[in-house]
Amino acid sequence: MTAYMLVTVDVTDPEQYRNYTDRSPAAIAKFGGRFLARGGRTVTLEGDAETRRVVVVEFPSVEQAEACYNSPEYQEAKSHREGAATARFVVVEGV
Repeated sequence: MTAYMLVTVDVTDPEQYRNYTDRSPAAIAKFGGRFLARGGRTVTLEGDAETRRVVVVEFPSVEQAEACYNSPEYQEAKSHREGAATARFVVVEGV
C-alpha cells in the first residue's frame, strides 16, 4: 500500500543544506520514492504557523520508505544535512 514520508526541516545553513538536497533525490528514487512537494509555498490554515521547509515523498509502501531512510545511500546524503538543518521524518500509510 502506498505510503507518504512527511518531512519538516528547519534549515540553518542553506549553502551546506544544498549538499544534502543535491544527493538525496537519487537515494529516494532508488527505493521508488517520488517527490510530491519539496519546499514550496505553504499556507497554515489552523494551528501554529508552519515556518519550516515541508517535503512530501510518495513511496510504494511503508517498508520501502523505511528501507530508503536506512539505506547507505540515504545515510550518506543525510550526513551532508548534519549541522545545516534539523528535521522530523514521519511515514504514514495511505488509504
